[in-house]
Order: sequence, then C-alpha cells, then structure tokens
Amino acid sequence: MLSQLQISHVRNLQQVRLQGLKKVNVFFGPNGSGKTSVLESIHLLGMARSFRGTSVKSLITHNTPSCTVYGVTSRKAAGEAGVYSAAGMPMGVQRSRSGEAQIKIGGKPVRTVAELAAQLPLQVITAESFSLLTGPPGGRRQYLDWGVFHVEQRFFGQWQRFQRCLKQRNNLLRRGKISDQELVVWTRDLTQTGEAINEYRKDYFAILSPRFKEIMARLAPSLDRLELRYQQGWDRELTYSEALQQGYSADTEQGYTHSGPQRADVRVMSGGHLAADTLSRGQQKLVVCGLKLAQGQLMAQLGNRGKCTYLIDDLPSELDHEHSLLVCELLESMDVQVFVTCIAQEEIRSVWPKTSEITMFHVEHGNVQRHPASDV
Repeated sequence: MLSQLQISHVRNLQQVRLQGLKKVNVFFGPNGSGKTSVLESIHLLGMARSFRGTSVKSLITHNTPSCTVYGVTSRKAAGEAGVYSAAGMPMGVQRSRSGEAQIKIGGKPVRTVAELAAQLPLQVITAESFSLLTGPPGGRRQYLDWGVFHVEQRFFGQWQRFQRCLKQRNNLLRRGKISDQELVVWTRDLTQTGEAINEYRKDYFAILSPRFKEIMARLAPSLDRLELRYQQGWDRELTYSEALQQGYSADTEQGYTHSGPQRADVRVMSGGHLAADTLSRGQQKLVVCGLKLAQGQLMAQLGNRGKCTYLIDDLPSELDHEHSLLVCELLESMDVQVFVTCIAQEEIRSVWPKTSEITMFHVEHGNVQRHPASDV
C-alpha cells in the first residue's frame, strides 16, 4: 500500500508531499480545490495516465514542461495491525507535454505500463464509472480484462498476441487483394489466442458473477433480480474457428474481423432487462460499487500482485446515508487502501466504521494539508 506520495505539477497541484498514509485517506474541500487531482495523481502513478481520459497536456500544470508523481509502496509490519513499514518499493512516473512517459520501479526504468499496473493494482469509482452500465461494450470488456489480468498471469501475453494478430488480419482484409496463405496464418494464430482469451475470461466470470450477487445482496437486497451475463463475441454454439469461417465473406466484403473477443460484453441485467434502462441513478451507482467491490475482493483473494488501492471520487454523491454506510462497511472489511474525496469531512466520518483509523487531508487552492484532528 502507498505510504508516501509526492506530486509535482499535476493540474493545480504544484508541489504536494504526503507521508504516513493510512488505510483510509480522506481529501475534503470545496469544488475545484484539487481533490480529484490527488486521485488522478495516484492513477498516474499506477497506470501512467489519468482516469479522466483527457490528454496528457491538460493534466500538466500550465506553463510547465512535465508532471511527476512519486510514491513508496510498503507492506504491513508483522503483528502490527494498520502499521506499515517505513522501507518499501519506490516508484515514479513522469509525463511530458510531448506525451513521453518515463517510468521507474525500484529506481530502475521499466518499459511497459503492465509492470506498473502490477505494482499498484487500482480500482476507480467516479462519476465516469456509470459508463460500466450506460456506455458501450468497450468499457465493460476493459473492466473484465482488468480482473483477469490480475488473477491469471498468462492472460496478458495472449491478449497482446491477439491484438497483433487482429491488426494484421484486418490490414490484409482492407487491402482487397488477399494472399490466402498469409491470411490463413494470421487467422490460425488469431483463433488460438482468441480461444485462450475467451477461456480465461469465462473462468474469471464464473467466480465474479456469484461474488457480485453476494455483495449486492448486502448493498441492495431489494435488487434481487440482478444478474451478470457474459457474451463472448460470437455464437456460443460455435468454436471461434467455425465463427471465423462463417464470417469470412462479411469480413472480406467490409474489411475487418466481425467475430471474436474484441466484440465481447458483460451485460448487467435486472429482471431480464438492461440495468441501465430500469434502475435509478442511485441504484446504478450501487451496482457500479458492487462490480468494483467484487472485483477488488477477487484480486485480493486470487491475485498475486498485492492488494487493491481504491480511488473514490465524491462517494456521497447520489448515495443516501444508509447505502454510503454499507459501501464503507464493505471497504473496511477488505484488506485494501482507500483514497476518497468529499466536500465536508463529516460526509465520510459519519459513514465510515468508527473502529477504523481515518487520515484527513484538507485541500484548498491546490494545497493539501493534513488535518490537525486527522486520526480517529
């Protein structure tokens, strides 16, 4: 878990240094003060980008060439509940206006974001998280693959191979004049990697779905008709090889591969209808929280890359006091670290279990200060 954090030139956060981070870290202050930018900085440290999906240039403070986030992850000291060792693994990310990224873990440069993501597993709950229900399938595929990545070590290599094969096959299909021999080679490799990815996803989904139902039974017992459905991206009665054969004419005519894991989806259903069409905004946020909590539990239980760090922006928004309390109780019961924002500190103090140590930070005009009466 993060024990230290240094932020330089991320939006309105010029220079921020946070030490002694605990399991629960609350950032409170008025809108526009920089609270969400703290969460963005942690996401930058774990994923080399913002969760807002904006360009790197908008993330960097005006008139500065780059932004930098440095952190230290530490493990819990043996026999001391809630206490983390001073020594830990340093990691840092610098992004320049040109888009260049410099990543270091343990003082050594690394080349892939995957290595970074493995070091600091993240779960994000923000206003944008509603797209899990209301947005296109791509976001739900990303959610599914994020869980598979952390519990199945073989997945990422297969996913990279599949993306390369898909790109090459689509390039051939777009040319019009296709070399059958070359197309057969890429189709064969696409089939092998696509089937492997689908099996990893199905195995993960088989444990995700019941865990999601268990959590939703605690968060919203009235939503007892919720279910998750996995759609693999082609007719489930066919093998992937058979689906590609059947779709060959359409693929050559339109210049791209129609069937495959790149078309997969996870549907959230309520009483046989899409949850996005039938649930209220508050109910949708509970479902999003349920999805993220279920995935975080499985990552902690089955993953080999450490515990999750939750980034939660404006938790009280669209959740009443009772449901906020239930979400916080579940988070408290998990071995995770939480960074959460709110406007008034009492919004979190009133819903978080009293037995937990909460560290409060006041944010105003880009300045982040530990609150005098921080730990309770």
